[in-house]
Amino acid sequence: MLLPIYVYGHPVLRKVGAEIGPDYEGFEELHKNMWETMYHSDGVGLAAPQIGLAIRLFVIDGSPMADEFPELEGFKKTFINAEILEYGPDKEWDSEGCLSIPGIREEVPRSHRIRIKYLDENFQPQEEVLEGFAARIVQHEYDHIEGKLFVDYLSPLRKRLIKGKLNAITVGKVHTDYRIRLPK
Repeated sequence: MLLPIYVYGHPVLRKVGAEIGPDYEGFEELHKNMWETMYHSDGVGLAAPQIGLAIRLFVIDGSPMADEFPELEGFKKTFINAEILEYGPDKEWDSEGCLSIPGIREEVPRSHRIRIKYLDENFQPQEEVLEGFAARIVQHEYDHIEGKLFVDYLSPLRKRLIKGKLNAITVGKVHTDYRIRLPK
């Protein structure tokens, strides 16, 4: 089932997600719906707060971008209760967008390398080191479960310059090819 994407200004996007366990009610259906919603929305990642749930869950499929970023070949994962254990010191700037902030792309600094632990879709513990664009995508989605958005990394001047666009999103003056849920 396709779920609506909660957009900028909705309070759920600013909540720190709660951990979940294998007994989380409706997990399998939620997990399936998140994949379906992400693909339908042309996203490479989707976090639970973006569909209105303040829990520590996100899904990523970077493989469509593998031609440009080889580290994304086969990079399709579920992250439950993720915790970034280490951020590498080297930062890289690149353009980011977000399904919850449609129509806006901005240059954002991210660590080139991270070490992360999480539970996979079977609630099995995993730990790995990610680099390059894989690390960038994970950091972006991880921020969602921490109540952060990519626009939080912008300079005060840059934030002022896009304030009108952000305000337009909060009232639905934005075009998307997917359903959205506005702030109340």
